[in-house]
Amino acid sequence: MATMDDKATHPTTIDEKSSSSALSSNDDAAGSIVVGVNVSGHKQELQRNFGLLSLCGLGITSGNVWIALGGSITVAIYNGGQPGIIYEFIAVSVFYWLVSASIAELASAIPSAGGVYHWATITAGPYGRFCGWFAGWWNFLAWLVGLASFVQIIAAQLVSMYAVMHGDFVTEQWHVFVTYIIVTWMTCFINLYMNRALPSIELIGGFFVIIGVFISIMVCAVMPHVNNRPYASNFSVWRDWQNQTGYTSDGFVFLLGMLNGAYSVGTPDLTSHLAEEIPHPSRNIPKAILFQMAFGFFSGFFYLLAILYGISDLTSVLESSYLFPLAEIYRQAAGSNAGSVGLLFLAFLPSFVSCVGCYVTASRVFWTLARDRATPFSHFFSHVDDGQHNPFRSIVFCGVFVTVLGCIYVGSTTAFAAFAGSFVILSTLSYVAAILPHLLTGRRNVTPGWFWMKGAIGYIVNGISCAYIIVFIVIFCFPFALPVDAPSMNYASLISGGLSLFVLIFWFVRQGTYVGPRQVVLDEHVLAKDAL
Repeated sequence: MATMDDKATHPTTIDEKSSSSALSSNDDAAGSIVVGVNVSGHKQELQRNFGLLSLCGLGITSGNVWIALGGSITVAIYNGGQPGIIYEFIAVSVFYWLVSASIAELASAIPSAGGVYHWATITAGPYGRFCGWFAGWWNFLAWLVGLASFVQIIAAQLVSMYAVMHGDFVTEQWHVFVTYIIVTWMTCFINLYMNRALPSIELIGGFFVIIGVFISIMVCAVMPHVNNRPYASNFSVWRDWQNQTGYTSDGFVFLLGMLNGAYSVGTPDLTSHLAEEIPHPSRNIPKAILFQMAFGFFSGFFYLLAILYGISDLTSVLESSYLFPLAEIYRQAAGSNAGSVGLLFLAFLPSFVSCVGCYVTASRVFWTLARDRATPFSHFFSHVDDGQHNPFRSIVFCGVFVTVLGCIYVGSTTAFAAFAGSFVILSTLSYVAAILPHLLTGRRNVTPGWFWMKGAIGYIVNGISCAYIIVFIVIFCFPFALPVDAPSMNYASLISGGLSLFVLIFWFVRQGTYVGPRQVVLDEHVLAKDAL
């Protein structure tokens, strides 16, 4: 059995008081190993409640591609108009397919709830503890700000639904904040007290996503004809490129506009964090990633076509007072306020379930960091509740943190948007922290799992993935438009840099006691049942 810690050549015995790790050796002579560990080297504490279908439901629900695309359309349209939205989405999806393939093979080889945190520790060899530390924290912070932004989207949906049916209603920030708090803690309590029901909830959420996008596409495609309202022209949808950013280079505007698509499809590691809650994760997680990315692309593409053709008055959409832009798009496509509310409700149902799934993901990442002593009060947060069979305290921590971010929204929507906008940068930083060392070490430090890209294919896919991430992290830090003022500035680089500085400082504080993940030989006699 091997570990990537260069200070030891055999499994390390961890004091139960400070870690829940079950990977140990009694002595060199006996060489005995505690049976019942998972691939992380820890005792299997979580129940494997999920199946492949419910995991796919989690992927497409929390991935939330078509709803995220619709919610950001009024921002995306300045980067090339309606054609820009379509082509930028296609381009960014292709790159994320490659990133997803890179993640899928690592998830298959090392099916651990830590995800990129664990993979980076293994792929980076002697530098694994440092790389893994940053990968884990970047990934956790990304999921926290992503969760907060998803909650804000739901709050905006609900407030917009009310505003559509009450023409004299004036939306204020506190309306969104109150709704935000309600949604935050409703979804948090579902995670806390309905752990065994989560697979069924995610399966139902997946059903809502599929039915919702199908009905939305059909209504937006058919109802304008029924109501004798005009469709958008082929020219405006496919060829009318409009650069309204202030940048002179259309090519750069195209690349910058890919950020909107990246926010929609950029969650390929989502299902990997359920590795310790599903049987045979080495096989099932790559399948779930494939389904999530394939469904996300096709549903998002056809949904974009439907809503873009359904827009009869683009100016009204851009100048709409509704917080959620789909409210006005749906009103034009359906031809009535009631139709708009109905379609918004179809978007709300899977969005609500997506928040439940994001809590699952964020809390599992934080919990895996805590059990390796990478967080403050790690012994407290690494606890798994005996009654609920979940990382109860880590879930509560996520709820509190998301609430704090909601308070920022009340004070400044610009500051909140800066945190939400850092999601893509933080998440891709965590991905490259695992994939790049994998590539630079000749892909030698990982034992292949059920899904593995053989030969030159693996090097090509990993190489393009890393090149895309490195280049676009820089591009996505540029201002969204010129000229720049304080409210319109892109603060994602400031937030990402500030959070990374915190992670670095905390590394110096904790490096002496930080344990880090372990690599366990893929041996059925050592691992817990269904760990592979």
